[in-house]
Amino acid sequence: MKTKSKGLSAWQLTMMALGSVIGGSFFLGSSVAIHAAGPSILLSYILAGVLVYIILYALSELTVANPTVGSFSNFAARELGPGFGFVVGWLYWTGTVLSMSSEATAITILLRVWFPHLSIAVFGSILIVGVTLVNLLGADKFGKIVSGLSGVKILAIVFFILTAIVLIAGLLPNTRAIGAGELAGESLLPGGIKGIAGSMLLVVFAYAGFEIIGLAASEARNPHETIPKAIRYTVFSLVGLYILYAAVLLPLIPTASLNETVSPMVASLDRWGIGWAGSVLNLVLISASLSAMLAAIFGLGRMIRSLVDEGHAPYFLKDTRDVPYRGILFSGFAMLLGLGFGLLFPRVYLVLISTSGFTLIFTYAVIMASHIRFRKNAGCPPKGICQVKGFPYTSYIALISLIIVLLSMPLIPGQGTGLVAGIVMVVLFSAIYLVMKFRTNTQYKSKSNNGIQPKPNLLTEFSEEWTTNQEDNKEK
Repeated sequence: MKTKSKGLSAWQLTMMALGSVIGGSFFLGSSVAIHAAGPSILLSYILAGVLVYIILYALSELTVANPTVGSFSNFAARELGPGFGFVVGWLYWTGTVLSMSSEATAITILLRVWFPHLSIAVFGSILIVGVTLVNLLGADKFGKIVSGLSGVKILAIVFFILTAIVLIAGLLPNTRAIGAGELAGESLLPGGIKGIAGSMLLVVFAYAGFEIIGLAASEARNPHETIPKAIRYTVFSLVGLYILYAAVLLPLIPTASLNETVSPMVASLDRWGIGWAGSVLNLVLISASLSAMLAAIFGLGRMIRSLVDEGHAPYFLKDTRDVPYRGILFSGFAMLLGLGFGLLFPRVYLVLISTSGFTLIFTYAVIMASHIRFRKNAGCPPKGICQVKGFPYTSYIALISLIIVLLSMPLIPGQGTGLVAGIVMVVLFSAIYLVMKFRTNTQYKSKSNNGIQPKPNLLTEFSEEWTTNQEDNKEK
């Protein structure tokens, strides 16, 4: 890939990653995880941070070696076979669509503090349409918007941490120090090992979204230098913020009182009489979810472009412009359908994040499998260093850990639906790939027998044929 004099910088990529990561899955999803794990949530965040560290640097090695538009979908196709590329590309796309539908749900839930009767179906749909249209502005303008919103929510987390420290230390006039507070009466492992295992999907999912760095590699300035730097910034920012957040939250509120209908930050500050700060944070949390949606649709549009280029998506989604308008609009429409799927269940938010959590963690498992095969075949990436230390042991540990996280999903009520839905999607996309491969091979043999040189490319060929027939019908 040629070095770009203009493009996304390491800082912009970092802020875009933080914008995609820190959203409703952290601010609301952490409630369920903390409720399940109790004070041991600190251990969950540390373990997940180590896991993310390994995955990010594995992705960095793959991306530096070949910074393509489709990132891990292309890597999977190259290292594990086209079937894996097809399945992981569409699974990631579907999971992110559901994840962003959950963000629209989260924003509506947060707004219900002031507007109790706000409809998730109506307001969530308005949000999805809005963020889809903003993404049509292009990477440069979009990057500035996301960077601004990301900065706001990072400041909000820092503000909460500082406020909590003030309360814990008793630095406010005429107030006593909370000290260990609720933490003193909590069991370290209220849910046992099952609680930690069950919380891991939501904790790992709280880090989810960092893979947008790989998806944006094709639009980065000098990706060989920019990508590793952006990944370093992202890893240390996320792990540090999350661990500090959990550490200062635990003394302020009983973990058993938390659930996915309220943000832990807002609930804890309200509990200690700082309602105004809770209200301000609620507004910031809304902007956090908005920036996550904006950043995610950016990646979704480019994933669709990659799938089309690989012949794994319908040809009518092909877009040669800098901004993949068709992929973005198609993804926005799918998010509306995802919101409708979530509304079929009583616990809308938990079903959406657990289903999307499965798909994203499955994607990370495929990234690690691709990395293992890549390192065995090619060694260290060109113009780079081997960033994953302790290979192959660390890579295998990460891969096995991700599989364990998926199998632990039913340990939290509500996540079983996500596990079943995720497995169904894996089977469905695998079946679609096999059917289209069989159809293409059949056409390939038929054309070869007639002396025609075929160009098999799965869904693209099928869609081209469909589009041509439609145009012929119009002419008639």
